[in-house]
Amino acid sequence: MSERIGHEPVGAARVAVVILTLNEATRLPGCLAAIPAAHPVMVVDSGSTDDTVGIARRAGARVLLNPWPGFAAQRNFCLDACGDAADWALFIDADEIFPPAFFEWLETTLAAGDPGFDVAQIPSHLVFCGQTLRYAPGYPVHHPRLVRTCGVRFVPNDSGHGETVAEPFREGFCPVPYLHFFYDGDLTRWMRKHVGLAAQEAAANESAQGRLTSRARLNRLFGRGPLRIPLRFFYHYVWRGGWHDGRAGLLYALMYTWFEATKWLLRLSNSTRTADRHDQD
Repeated sequence: MSERIGHEPVGAARVAVVILTLNEATRLPGCLAAIPAAHPVMVVDSGSTDDTVGIARRAGARVLLNPWPGFAAQRNFCLDACGDAADWALFIDADEIFPPAFFEWLETTLAAGDPGFDVAQIPSHLVFCGQTLRYAPGYPVHHPRLVRTCGVRFVPNDSGHGETVAEPFREGFCPVPYLHFFYDGDLTRWMRKHVGLAAQEAAANESAQGRLTSRARLNRLFGRGPLRIPLRFFYHYVWRGGWHDGRAGLLYALMYTWFEATKWLLRLSNSTRTADRHDQD
């Protein structure tokens, strides 16, 4: 059983921690153990076949089952499920650890009443092969993880698989990063997953309804041509200084350059098939 840390909040704001899961039995215990016991946890599972649901229930989490409809729709399902029981939802993924300093910031910020924002963007540090990447990902990369349960809605972003927040909303920024253990060392599994993500991005029409991130703006600036492939490596390894991260920084840059190349090949393949169908007509 995951032993959650004892910590009493200093403010009256009600914050529910929400975790989306699918076969996260290996990583969920560590995520849960880092969440102060004062905050209720809701786990929304989209069809795990391992012990994810059992782990969540034994840890005292409220568990809901909902087939995967996409990130935006699943997050909105969670906000609706919070109902009147929470003023705020804090979204944490099972492969992430939010440190004690974050929860101190959270409780101090919300203790005074209205913090002046509806959505807080929270930075992440990527942990890769046991090393925290300080440069290659382009830190800080912010994510809208702390949101009001009333009045905030998520919409799909232009990647085809991610989400953003629908306008209008007041935006705030948290200075305390969380740790994202995004890679478990199995490159084959990572590539298999990212072929699927690349296919979704290749089919997307870049019509995000919400606020664009700086990375999304760069993506639109450089278009969808093959030039993006070397530019992706340049972005991570040179411009962002990934070489400072040593071998891990190089591997990270190469993996996401491969991802960019895969997206371009899929777009080329899709356009070729479309042209062939038109010729047959």
